[in-house]
Amino acid sequence: MEGFELENLPRHIAVIMDGNGRWAESRRLGRIRGHRRGVEAAREVVRVCSELGIGALTLYTFSKENWSRPKKEVDMLMGFLESHLKSEASMMMEKGIRFRAVGNIGELPESVIRVVRDLEAETAANTGMLLQLALSYSAREEITEACKAIAQKVADGELNVEDISEETVEAALYTSGVPDPDLLIRTSGEIRLSNFLLWQVAYTEFYVTDVLWPDFNRKHLLEAIRCYQGRERRFGLTTEQVAG
Repeated sequence: MEGFELENLPRHIAVIMDGNGRWAESRRLGRIRGHRRGVEAAREVVRVCSELGIGALTLYTFSKENWSRPKKEVDMLMGFLESHLKSEASMMMEKGIRFRAVGNIGELPESVIRVVRDLEAETAANTGMLLQLALSYSAREEITEACKAIAQKVADGELNVEDISEETVEAALYTSGVPDPDLLIRTSGEIRLSNFLLWQVAYTEFYVTDVLWPDFNRKHLLEAIRCYQGRERRFGLTTEQVAG
């Protein structure tokens, strides 16, 4: 694609995959059809990011708030998740993708937990792209749990209050050890974070598209990356400082 630079890629891309329901409703289809198409879109994005050499890809797959949806839809989504992870295991091994789930994994059905943990173990030695699925995820809960873990270390005498730093907090997050996202993509035109990676996106570049997630494809992904490549990331510095 014209203007696309392979040497200036984001290390980590995060995606809020929004619009499955609206895609289906606009076609007078059941919401489940939208989720099925959404799975196909996710598969293509994973494949393209891996081929480009993106270091990490985090997909907002199922939020903690999603548990409040109708039970039939939640059960279907859990079924899709379990079958999808099983079917994609061979692809991940072939492409050297390392899989990781982030969130309150213990809230998932036991069968899904087993598949998640088995896939994490199976791909642990892979050295290609890290694929993170945010499952039963809440950024506020993540930060709260990090605070509890740090407080416990202080109570146990393992850590002094004055030694608590941003690095201390980062190490206690679900995403510990993974660089913060350089680029956050949100589909369906909504302009909000929806309780996703609130700590990690402090200096992330945002890209919002009106395209609904089931229609999001390679072309749209490359457009988002090209837009990212055209931005100046200063991290609080002046343009002159960055250039110098």
